[in-house]
Amino acid sequence: MSDTPDRVGTRVTHRRYVPYSHAHYAGNLVDGAYSLGLFGDVATEMCIVLDGDEGLFASYSDVQFKAPVRAGDVLEISATLVREGTRSRVMDFAVHVVGRGAPTPEAPGAAQVLDPPVVATTATGTVVVPPAS
Repeated sequence: MSDTPDRVGTRVTHRRYVPYSHAHYAGNLVDGAYSLGLFGDVATEMCIVLDGDEGLFASYSDVQFKAPVRAGDVLEISATLVREGTRSRVMDFAVHVVGRGAPTPEAPGAAQVLDPPVVATTATGTVVVPPAS
């Protein structure tokens, strides 16, 4: 894999509210697959930005679930290009919880901004794109 310095470091970021319909477990916990799906979304945009194609996910490595994701969270999901081959793109991914619902009986819609954000999930992944024409 050869690095292409002018594109390595490119970053794509999305923000997403986690609806309560995605809670699967007690305490409004969301399953870890939710974060992986979000990584797919930012990887797709990265491939579009870099190559004009949606690309295909080939593999994940070093997936780590560091903190819970809950329904009512506001997430920031990022992908950063770390290596680029002829057809492969290796990216580092992160999910940060930047806001969290904090309901009480008196204020059922209460929420708070988390400062600093909480790192919930990290991973490294490889996508492939069609050969340049």
